Amino acid sequence: MNVQFKKGVLELCVLALLHKQDRYGYELVQKISDQIAISEGSVYPLLRRLTKEGYFSTYLKESTEGPSRKYYKLTKSGRNYLQKLLNEWEKFTEGVNQLIKEGVKND
Repeated sequence: MNVQFKKGVLELCVLALLHKQDRYGYELVQKISDQIAISEGSVYPLLRRLTKEGYFSTYLKESTEGPSRKYYKLTKSGRNYLQKLLNEWEKFTEGVNQLIKEGVKND
């Protein structure tokens, strides 16, 4: 998949995955990797930035499989930002789909 496509939607994917439940970093990487080929190194800088911007809070939770894990929790500000991005995504994809239909409708 095109790298620019992935970069553009990664933030939306991370926010969406944290909407219903808190998750730790590697879990987010695995969930996204199940659908989109990404590198682990692309998610952690995004998590740090979004936390710094106030969209996530973090906490440590004990793990039975090793050291404590850092979990990310969507804040109220993060939920508002997610809704904004979802609205933008819907308008964007509608526009792109319309252009694709117009461009290839006679093929």
